[in-house]
Amino acid sequence: MERIKKTRYVRLFHLFVFACLAAILLAGCAELKSTFDFISDTPVEEPQDLPSKSLAIKGMDDYNVGKYFTAIEFFEEILNRYPFSPEATLAELKAADCSYHLGRYQEALLLYEEFENHHPTNESIPYVMFQKAMCNYKRIDRIDRDTSGAVEAIELFKQLLKAYPESPYTEEAKSLIASATEFLANHEFFVAEYYVRTEKYNQAEIRLKYILNMYPNTSITDKAKKLLARIEAGDPPRSQLTKWFPKIDLPDWSFFANDEADTAAEEFKH
Repeated sequence: MERIKKTRYVRLFHLFVFACLAAILLAGCAELKSTFDFISDTPVEEPQDLPSKSLAIKGMDDYNVGKYFTAIEFFEEILNRYPFSPEATLAELKAADCSYHLGRYQEALLLYEEFENHHPTNESIPYVMFQKAMCNYKRIDRIDRDTSGAVEAIELFKQLLKAYPESPYTEEAKSLIASATEFLANHEFFVAEYYVRTEKYNQAEIRLKYILNMYPNTSITDKAKKLLARIEAGDPPRSQLTKWFPKIDLPDWSFFANDEADTAAEEFKH
């Protein structure tokens, strides 16, 4: 009888131990399941996302203090390593801005055009169009040199005004159009001066009439009218030419043009 009781107690003990072990295992499984559920249901930031964000922060820190040489390296790194990251769009735009501020206007123009093609509905498009025009405006040099920068700048500013007439860049674009137009008028008058100096009066007359037709509201208009009137009267200035054309050494127009452009860039700097 005593043996039967001991056997019963042993069995009960074994059952108790088994029940405890089962409860522990079940709790462990539940906890393990909850762990896997957390991993599968909660989005986890991919490791490659962190570098692109870090690069963007470092790039903007340098850009905001004018360290364009180092800033552009961070932005280019994003574009090379993480072209599909959320920071890639910012990197595209700021790489163009860095090139612009470094004086690499042709390179900047290409980058702005690429951004415009890649992101035609981006909210920065008015700024990009303004900067495209500025890349050409910055090419304005002496009045005896290539005028294509002024011509293309005017065209691009006009495109901006037509597409976004209420943009923050409207007034500045109008002012720079006027400035570039002054440059073109002065260039034409310089050519007319040359023809007068070389006694090619027919060619000078053509240039002067062109100024009056194309640039009637520029500062050179009155002088062009007076010179044209003398040529048409058969009395072009042959002696004392320095009275008419005192500045034989041409001024560097880019000083004037770029001062205005720098003011615009500072006012609308991103």
